[in-house]
Amino acid sequence: MLETQFEFEYKDYPLIPIKFINDGRETPIIEALLDSGGDFIVIPNAIAKYLDLKLINAGCVDTAAGETTLCKTNVDLTIICKDKKYTYDKLEIHVSDRNDIPVLLGRKPIFEDHEIIFKKYNNRLFLNRIQK
Repeated sequence: MLETQFEFEYKDYPLIPIKFINDGRETPIIEALLDSGGDFIVIPNAIAKYLDLKLINAGCVDTAAGETTLCKTNVDLTIICKDKKYTYDKLEIHVSDRNDIPVLLGRKPIFEDHEIIFKKYNNRLFLNRIQK
């Protein structure tokens, strides 16, 4: 059963408008890349510093851009679509030591919690929240 549908414009890349919130501090709206090849959410270190996130070392990983060091942390993440919002509270994310990457929305939890439909022919992307 589907609960909430988010509809986004999809031109060259599947971008989802989001915000991160930590202890009353929040980012401006960020166009995050929906990444079916990634396991989790990854943000650049600059955003973690801006939000004053407490980081725990998670080790090194190989990526398409080369090796990078990741840390783990928890933060609130809000998906924004016109008049609709959905917030993940204290979501575990990963922080890259690099600042030259976009925010990546990997499979956990976005692909686990939504039916995702790409309609490239009419430049639309749908996230249908799955009621569990």
